[in-house]
Amino acid sequence: MAADDNLRHLSFELAFQRQEVKGFTSLAWYIADMGCHDRGPHVLPLTLFLTERTAYRFNLNSQHPRLFVRCESTDDGPVARELTASQEVAANWMDGDTQVLDTPMPLAIQAWIEAYLARHGERVEGGRKKKRAGAGRASQE
Repeated sequence: MAADDNLRHLSFELAFQRQEVKGFTSLAWYIADMGCHDRGPHVLPLTLFLTERTAYRFNLNSQHPRLFVRCESTDDGPVARELTASQEVAANWMDGDTQVLDTPMPLAIQAWIEAYLARHGERVEGGRKKKRAGAGRASQE
């Protein structure tokens, strides 16, 4: 097995569309032209983590699997900083008032994540089991 079975580089472009709302013009940024290679205007690594397997499965099982890019806001527009396939990670980024852009997940990345989950197993999110009454307590004699 390759040492980098959990790492791929993706290339993409950031583009914008002008939107006018109540007389104000704003720019709506989005991800364009995503490719599964390391050449292009923006290249970020997509690293898979064992602890996020449940989130990857949830994303893959959705009707439209997505990738998420954390951006830093600048005067010249957003600068892409991180990439994830986990909706939980993306939600945490958004909780911190960070701009997050999403895009459809390429089929090649979906297949790669499926293979990763097949190699490393599906993480089961099991809740703690309730103990039966008296279990784990010293008996009182």
